[in-house]
Formats: sequence, structure tokens, C-alpha cells
Amino acid sequence: METVTKVHEKFFVEWAKDKEDIIVLSGDLTKFCELKAFEKNIPERFINMGMAEQNMMSWAGGLAREGYIPMVYTFATFASRRPLDHVQMSIAYPNLPVKIFGFLPGITTNGGPTHQAIDDISIMRAIPSMTVIEVGDVTDIETVLDVIYKIDGPVYIRSLRSIVPRLFPKDEKFELNKARVVSEGDDVTVLTSGMMTEEAIRLIDVLKTKGLKVEHLHISTLKPFSDMRVVEACKKTKSKVITYENHLTTGGLGSAVADLMAEHGIGKPLVKIGLADTYAEGSHTRYILEKYKMDWQALLEKIEEAVGQKFNIKEEDLKPSSVKRIDSV
Repeated sequence: METVTKVHEKFFVEWAKDKEDIIVLSGDLTKFCELKAFEKNIPERFINMGMAEQNMMSWAGGLAREGYIPMVYTFATFASRRPLDHVQMSIAYPNLPVKIFGFLPGITTNGGPTHQAIDDISIMRAIPSMTVIEVGDVTDIETVLDVIYKIDGPVYIRSLRSIVPRLFPKDEKFELNKARVVSEGDDVTVLTSGMMTEEAIRLIDVLKTKGLKVEHLHISTLKPFSDMRVVEACKKTKSKVITYENHLTTGGLGSAVADLMAEHGIGKPLVKIGLADTYAEGSHTRYILEKYKMDWQALLEKIEEAVGQKFNIKEEDLKPSSVKRIDSV
């Protein structure tokens, strides 16, 4: 599997250089949000706002009123919790085109509960006029910018950094409110988002060799959430629908799918895998995935329960994962 280091940093400068309306605001996390190249090459459109996220969001709203498209960078927890009132009143209420990038999503940091954004999707989905996106691979990161640039309103982008896998071909560009079909089948339906898509692919590739037909969709848009591909995938399963996310099991992908299934009268069992109503401790990502039953083995267990069959899969049967190091602050 191809992996790329600092995808956003490598791609962003070239993309933004001829867009004079782009202004970048950093919450004193320039290096850690992959902005050093932008600061160096386009310093006249870069502002380090310091560790003052509330002020940064209000500034972004003011710049948007002056005709700019502000792009705000910080860690996901500092984008969604600390400045929430400012995001709501200075950006979302007036429906301004501010693009908020939240890095270190979910449990992808050893910083503990203060840095782990385990509820950011639920918070941002609840804000009127806010579009919510979560990237899952290199192709998503490379192609999401063109999409969000054209959205006439606020956008929250749950972002990956450092070492990121390429799961989808370069020409399969990100499309708003459109799931990627990773594999097709009707034995069980699996819907994944963010970093969990890679974890699921590692397992499902092996399950397919054992004869299991898995309908696997990668979800990049959490709001709006009305893709008929998702509706049809949930309808076709012979057993259960399983959601798999790097977030609390309340308010995120699982909740969005539950709402959609209810709206369309889909009477299939839904199983949600994620962080189950708890705060995680500070440790490396692989350890947390295993401890809190969010790794491939947890997914395998739920799939086996759904189809009533054991598959006897071991770690050595799977391809290596890109998630095996401490993604520290």
C-alpha cells in the first residue's frame, strides 16, 4: 500500500497560490497542521493567531465578511469544543464561507482526553449550515480542496496528517455527499469513515478470500448525509449493517446512518463500532484501537456475529497497517 507523508503540506501551496481570496489562520500549530510550506511561500496570506481559538474564529468570520475565504487550522478538539460559541455565532449563523481544518481526529494522538476529538463530528453536525467532511486517504486529501472551495458556507474538515495511505486511485476524486464503493456484496454491509476505512479494508480483503460477500462503503461526507448509495447498501444486506468510526458511537457516522435508515424505513439491525461512551487514555493509536475494541478484531467479531460464522483470521493474514506509530503532538 502506498503511503505519503505530509500530503496536505505538499499539495496545499500549489493549490492555493493563485487563489488570492484564500487567507490561512493558524492557532499556533503551524508545524503540526502541515502549514510550514504555506507560511514560507505565501507569508502575506498567512496569520498565526496564537493559542486563542475563540479569537481566531471571530477573525475568520470578519475576514469572510470582507470577501475572503479563510481557512482555519488547529487540532480538531480545539476547533470544536473551545471556540464553539464563536463558530456558531461568528461563522455558522451568518453562513460565512470559513473552512475549518481539525487535525488529530478521534484517538489519533497520545495527548489524552484534552487532545482527543472524540465528539467533534457530533458537535459540528448539530450546527445549522455546517458541512462536515472526514478525509480517509491521500486521494481524499488531494481532491477535497476543490470541493470545499466552491461551497458557499462553513465547512468542517476532519483531517489526517503525517503518514497517510492511498486507498483510492488518484482519478477517483472526492465528491460531496457521495460514498466510495470499496467492495460489493450482500452478506453484510460495512460503512466506514476516516482512518477506519484502511483498518476495515485489511480485514475485508481476507474475508473475501473466504467467500464472504461484503458491501463496504467509505463515507467522506457526514453532513449532508442523503446519499442513495448508502440507502441501497443498507437495504441489500442479508444480515446487519455495521458502522465503523474513529469517534464516539453517539452523534457520528453510526447516528447518521441510524437516522437515514429510519427515514427510509430500513428494518435491518445496526451495529455501531467506535469509542463506547468513554474517554480514552493517552497512548499510541494502535494500543488504543485494541484496548477500546476499535481494531480489525472488533470488526471481525461483529461481522462473525452478523453472519453466524467463524473465520479464524490472525494478524499475520492481514496486510500491514500504516497505523503503527505514536502520532504525538
